[in-house]
Amino acid sequence: MPIVHVNLWEGFGKEKTKIVIKEITKVFVDLGIPEQAVEVIVHEIPKTHWGIGGEPASEKFKDVS
Repeated sequence: MPIVHVNLWEGFGKEKTKIVIKEITKVFVDLGIPEQAVEVIVHEIPKTHWGIGGEPASEKFKDVS
């Protein structure tokens, strides 16, 4: 049973998150894994808690939502 963890910035959105879950599941189904055996866990992390290149993503990517 595959368990896939996806880390996203907080605020990605419910509809986009649903698409991510659906499409990741589809990849495994296409490989022959039963749909009900695939688990996708989405972690929303605030940009203030995500560091890139030595600075918080909230500062590095101020214009990206």
